[in-house]
Amino acid sequence: MSTFKKALMKQGMKIMADPRVMKIMQDERVMKAVMGAMAVPGKVQSFTKEQIETIAKAMALATEGEVKDLKRTVRKLEEEIARMQKAEKDGKKKS
Repeated sequence: MSTFKKALMKQGMKIMADPRVMKIMQDERVMKAVMGAMAVPGKVQSFTKEQIETIAKAMALATEGEVKDLKRTVRKLEEEIARMQKAEKDGKKKS
């Protein structure tokens, strides 16, 4: 895939070096359109993520973020239990 990307980049650089293309790219409307096209994948990804979360909530399913939060909470509770057990053992040893 990297050779394909390299070839694509090389071809793109050739096209961008063409004076006619450079003149077109100076047009503000063209630049806005190019920037808008480059933003599309991010917008699609965020829209898709929002829709997945909406569907998950409607079906009473946990989202990825909620699962991460739950795992973090469980880990903290396990650490707290381990600290309490250690403190209890240390207290019994002193008695």
